[in-house]
Amino acid sequence: MEKVYLSLGSNIGDRESNLAQATMALFYQYDIYNVASSAYYKTDPLYNTDQPDFLNSVVRCETTMKPFIFFDVIKKIEKMLGKKVSKKNNQPRIIDIDIIFFGNSNIETEELKIPHPSFQFRKFVLIPLQEIEPDFKVPNTNIYIKELVQNCVDKSNVNLHLIKSQA
Repeated sequence: MEKVYLSLGSNIGDRESNLAQATMALFYQYDIYNVASSAYYKTDPLYNTDQPDFLNSVVRCETTMKPFIFFDVIKKIEKMLGKKVSKKNNQPRIIDIDIIFFGNSNIETEELKIPHPSFQFRKFVLIPLQEIEPDFKVPNTNIYIKELVQNCVDKSNVNLHLIKSQA
């Protein structure tokens, strides 16, 4: 069983619902267990700043799947939630799910890179990851998540998002 960490983001439509649906979809997948999510964080868009703010979270789960099979499941969840296939990076999106870590795997192909090549530069990944795993150590290194948070060059705003009551 491998421990997997995912970064989820949404900035189109009902962002809270998009993140919740993506997380819940993981619960119903064969061979995915012990799903846990961070809180949601309102974050500034990076790179292309002419778009709505994001809601982001990090999800931890365990699986017996191989990385590429798991990647296919993630892509199916994105498609089910309405994500359009786009060749342009950093565009608004209903949902985006990235595999940050998959056990101790190191993979670098055209379609899949694990660990995610930019995770250490993104506060919207580091802060929720630190929330659910405060003593997390980056696989195959001696670097702790708290060190990455402290030294992150990303100066964008990442703030805890309070879900509005329906009362």
